[in-house]
Amino acid sequence: MAILVTGGAGYIGSATVEDLRTKGEKVVVIDNLVYGHREAVDSSIPFYQGDIGDKSLVTQILSEHKITACMHFSAYAYVGESVEKPNKYFENNFIQTVKLLDVLIENKVKQFVFSSTCATYGEPQYVPIDEKHPQHPTNPYGWSKFMVERVLESYDHAYGLKYVALRYFNACGATETRGEDHEPETHLIPLIIYAAQGKTPHISVFGDDYPTPDGTAIRDYIHISDLSQAHLLALEYLQKGNQSNFFNLGNGQGFSVNEVIEATRKVTGKDFEVKIAPRRAGDPSKLVADSKKAREVLGWNPQFADLETIIQSAWTWHQNKPSGY
Repeated sequence: MAILVTGGAGYIGSATVEDLRTKGEKVVVIDNLVYGHREAVDSSIPFYQGDIGDKSLVTQILSEHKITACMHFSAYAYVGESVEKPNKYFENNFIQTVKLLDVLIENKVKQFVFSSTCATYGEPQYVPIDEKHPQHPTNPYGWSKFMVERVLESYDHAYGLKYVALRYFNACGATETRGEDHEPETHLIPLIIYAAQGKTPHISVFGDDYPTPDGTAIRDYIHISDLSQAHLLALEYLQKGNQSNFFNLGNGQGFSVNEVIEATRKVTGKDFEVKIAPRRAGDPSKLVADSKKAREVLGWNPQFADLETIIQSAWTWHQNKPSGY
């Protein structure tokens, strides 16, 4: 028996593949390497380069390995790009996923862990955000994930597909061997680290006039190791025969952009220039998760909630891999 991990050469997928292997699970990875890195997947793991919507390829994988469940990380995740190129996001994140689901159903693979996002909620009506919060995305990226969640509901009803959708907030940090190497990079912590390393001349803060204590936007940062463990717990939840479900993943504590900058200065011992830039359209002032449901139902307990610990892990990885993978 084996677990199929789509997008397993990506940031969060590769960390989860590591943890699955540590747990003793057999793993098979498919990734088209548009944003993933072949070096992020151990050479001993069966790896297939291609698209998840390629029916013949996925059928081949399912026939060559006894796949019992699928963890789905394969998606494009640049919000700004999704606004400019919605066709790219609906094709890759939605249409390709439906094609994958159809092949899984045909081959009687009916356990599915879906990497979803807090972007399905859109502008927060209240904070912290729990799973009862209305879902109304404000960009095509969020809509593409929202639409997959609706398909999963329908496929559960029609075909008996059991799924867990994990809606996580700001993924960050690194393990000893797996970290962030995006091109382009848009996440705050690695961008600050680039400034601390001297790779970029400054860090831009998009807006300092939000209704927050220091005027900068507040986000809930969650370490990739904690995200990975949530995926393993979600898989166990399905393996025990439980019904489909969905969970928020966050630490329940928000940190402002300025707080992240100051924590990075403290961890790295480096100073760097900070420039204030205009707000980005659609950026909420505060996004913080209520993850009580995941803690109570899955037994999930984040181990790396401390901001400086998160930044230290990322700093160490970037120092060890100054050019990325």
